[in-house]
Amino acid sequence: MTGANGDADGVARAPWVPGPRRAADDHADLTAEVYGTEPGEDPEPEPAVPVLTHRVLESLLGAWALSACSAGETRAVEDHLTACAPCADEALRLRDAVALLHEDRDLDLDPLLRSRVLESCLGRRPARIPIPGWVTPYDAETARLDALLRDIGESEWHAPVRLKWYEEDRLVRRKATVAGVIGHLLAVDGLVSAALGLDDPLGADTPELSPAERTHAFWAGLDRPASRTLRGPWREQSHTLIRTVSFAGRGVADLTVTYKDFALPLRDSLLERAFECWVHAEDIAQAVAYPYAPPSGAHLHDMIDLAARLLPAALANRRRAGLASPARHLVAAGAPGRSLHLEVEGAGGGHWYIALDSPAAVGSPDHTVAQVAMDGVEFCQLVAGHVPPEEAAAGQDGDREAIRDVLSAAASLSRL
Repeated sequence: MTGANGDADGVARAPWVPGPRRAADDHADLTAEVYGTEPGEDPEPEPAVPVLTHRVLESLLGAWALSACSAGETRAVEDHLTACAPCADEALRLRDAVALLHEDRDLDLDPLLRSRVLESCLGRRPARIPIPGWVTPYDAETARLDALLRDIGESEWHAPVRLKWYEEDRLVRRKATVAGVIGHLLAVDGLVSAALGLDDPLGADTPELSPAERTHAFWAGLDRPASRTLRGPWREQSHTLIRTVSFAGRGVADLTVTYKDFALPLRDSLLERAFECWVHAEDIAQAVAYPYAPPSGAHLHDMIDLAARLLPAALANRRRAGLASPARHLVAAGAPGRSLHLEVEGAGGGHWYIALDSPAAVGSPDHTVAQVAMDGVEFCQLVAGHVPPEEAAAGQDGDREAIRDVLSAAASLSRL
């Protein structure tokens, strides 16, 4: 019978632990000994090995793993490791830990880290009052934007942000600041707060205003230029909205939120707010040269689905304003009608059939007269007014007039 290291005496010895290696210079003589010399020099004398107690040697293990011991201490520790199994095991663990400290890593956090941590926590102890699934896109996008805001400096809050959207087929541009954009989000989110009976950031006696009118009223009411002090009220408002909706129960999803010129159920309104939060977060990220990723695939799919559901009504509004071609085949409400097949590729993609002649008609594959293929993020950029309709679609087939009308209607969904 032999020992653990092949010894014939049957005694299991401690595992051999290699000592710290010196970095090899590009021009070094790689044939030199560990305690070697420069080429052409005489060998250095062996280091004096001090006689140390077990307690002292044990305390030197951390310094040894970091290559911070003297030559004599290093030799004493390594001689000790060949005879002491507990210290040898500890030395291996410390050496592995040091290797992790020296590994080159990207300083940017994994964008999925937050969701994984939350999933793990909720798996161990589920929330007593969970956040409804239809609220999670708003929760995620406000949290991502808040993380970006935490990372920027004081001066960057006044960095210029270029906002753009479409009005009646005309690209509109407006210059704001990072703080001004947060004020805009705070003011428009106030519509949802008011619908839930919460405090309106513009005040309790504010008349019914459109999102753009609310934004201008909020900016005009500031005593001084918008600054980073708006981050606290905006984040507190988003937390209050999420908390209130979570406690309110199922029926609250169908509560109507009025935007003056149109209205949405609360379920869709919070999804629309998540979409705008992401779009303006990208505007801010570009202004401060900060990397920013699109939403998760599931949330992106929900945002695209909302836009696709709004397209028939947007197309009808443009037709009434003389901005779209007239309807060709009117059908009864709920009946299938002439349709455009919208194929969205990439994360969050899918297939949608957009009714062309009446918002009450149902899109149908059997009545498809045109097809448009687009990337998911590109479609969202079109809906946000950041991409001209004529440059948006990667693939088009069929009725060109229908394609132009639907792409223009998608851009018309954008606003300040």
